[in-house]
Amino acid sequence: MNPSLKKQLLKTFSKMIDDLEGLSEIEIFLKDFFDDVELEKYIKRIAIAYWLKKGRDKENIKRNLLATPKEILDAEKLLKKDGIKLALKKIEAEEWANVWAEKIKNFTKK
Repeated sequence: MNPSLKKQLLKTFSKMIDDLEGLSEIEIFLKDFFDDVELEKYIKRIAIAYWLKKGRDKENIKRNLLATPKEILDAEKLLKKDGIKLALKKIEAEEWANVWAEKIKNFTKK
């Protein structure tokens, strides 16, 4: 593909995703755009990277995600990339927010 065209198409694709409204629309798009194998591949890839970053044991990752040694190695390499670092920060921020939301909910019940 022409590099200039590729760059423009990436911007168009990124903008389209940005324009989707909420998790529901994003999930509908992802499920329709990717076939089951592709979607699982990408979901698994970010999950492996996330668990590696959290310090989870590789054997545990293999067992729970049915990940191959190559998938784990590839995810380890991804941990050095800025885009993956950004995505994992977003996941961790959401995780942190959910923990605190639950604590606040429990506190207000008392």
